[in-house]
Amino acid sequence: MVAKEISPYLTGNFSPIQTEITANDLPIIGELPTDLSGIFVRNGPNPQFSPKGDYKWIDGDGMLHGVEINNGKATYRNRYVQTRGFKLEQKVGRAVWTSLMESPQLHNPPNNLFSPFKNTANTGIVWHAGQLLALWEGAEPYEITIPDLTTIGPFTYGNQLNSPFTAHPKVDFVTGEMMFFGYSLLEPPYLKYSVVSSEGELLRTVPIDLPTGVMMHDFAITANYTIFMDLPLTFSLERLQRREPAYMFEPNLPSRFGIISRHSDGRNIRWFEVSTCYVLHILNAYETEDEVVIIACRTDDAQLLNIPTKTNLRHNQINKPQLYGWRFNLRTGAVQEGIIDDLASEFPSLNQQFVGRRNRYGYTARMVQELLPVFTLDALIKYDFANGYSQVHEWGTGRYGGEAIFVPRSNATQEDDGWLLTFVYDTPTKTSELVVVNAQDITDKPVARILLPQRVPYGFHGTWIPEKSMHPAF
Repeated sequence: MVAKEISPYLTGNFSPIQTEITANDLPIIGELPTDLSGIFVRNGPNPQFSPKGDYKWIDGDGMLHGVEINNGKATYRNRYVQTRGFKLEQKVGRAVWTSLMESPQLHNPPNNLFSPFKNTANTGIVWHAGQLLALWEGAEPYEITIPDLTTIGPFTYGNQLNSPFTAHPKVDFVTGEMMFFGYSLLEPPYLKYSVVSSEGELLRTVPIDLPTGVMMHDFAITANYTIFMDLPLTFSLERLQRREPAYMFEPNLPSRFGIISRHSDGRNIRWFEVSTCYVLHILNAYETEDEVVIIACRTDDAQLLNIPTKTNLRHNQINKPQLYGWRFNLRTGAVQEGIIDDLASEFPSLNQQFVGRRNRYGYTARMVQELLPVFTLDALIKYDFANGYSQVHEWGTGRYGGEAIFVPRSNATQEDDGWLLTFVYDTPTKTSELVVVNAQDITDKPVARILLPQRVPYGFHGTWIPEKSMHPAF
């Protein structure tokens, strides 16, 4: 009998941890800034049982890792997101669902099936209107308490939510509104777009017509517009029935960006065709006179996600994600596009106060292409778009990080006046840290390194919640 090959996403620092703990007064190398006060929370996959089928990184149960910082001290907590699927598998003592990349489970008994796919709530995290939500783009969010990271349960805006909820909602710092979308792979309407008020009220959900269902992981906003990406990563039950991959990148289909007014009814969207591509994450978008500008990490296809391309005729694909820009002229319909940086990097971020507004600075995580699995990230890159240059903060030999979250300094007067926070894993010692870097001087050594009591597996997306938001004045 041939031994089953172990998924690379179950080895090294991708492998799950088994314990939920709380640890106070963590050791610190350096000194935490006195006005850095709040909680850093990051989401990521962490299967509670040995996976069923061919495990991918996106399949694990959601686990939140939080570091609360106050008065120069730090506390660490990690908690599973207690989804319905998590509780069911916990009850039966084994994995029930297979990988997202395998056949959906359409014939499970009704008492153990909430959908053909398990909502793991393992991808994103958003703080809006005094609520923390753990996100997975195929279903509803889960509400989480802070700072203890306890799961309250599914959050559906008083049963008004009638679509999946993206892992990448956008919060407008100026208006306080939050925009999100949900996509369907199997039946129309393939896209629904929603707006939530600053008070947390779901104002509207409108359908947007697409020719077919596509995997749409991210989107963008500006002060007046919302931008969607109709890119040719498709799902097909017919392919599954022919024993072909369910997910496939189809370069014969158009790659399009759709721009719509923020409070539109969904019918006046304008589509702009671009060169064939896939975009996993957008750094930002903004308006300049007649144009909408988008900055994102772009690839020529979806091999970054281990998704095959339908044809083998494309020999010149650039499989690494590169920082890239598009300019869409709303008056003439013209499109300009091009590479900003040819380094491989992903997980773009920025000062969240500039989401949808013109930003001077942006940050990405540099990718080590020579190492498998992909998404091994060895450095932080800071971009100055006004002056056209970048700086790098390397984590060091055998040290790998993730998405960096920007935390503005109190009463900051400059866009980059603040800190960049991310978890870093040290391979030689098999330990993890929360690293704090001065965003205005990222080439210098970290301001502080918070040594964590257990390993933190690589994960996806995080957020920062200031102390004043956690405990607002009555």
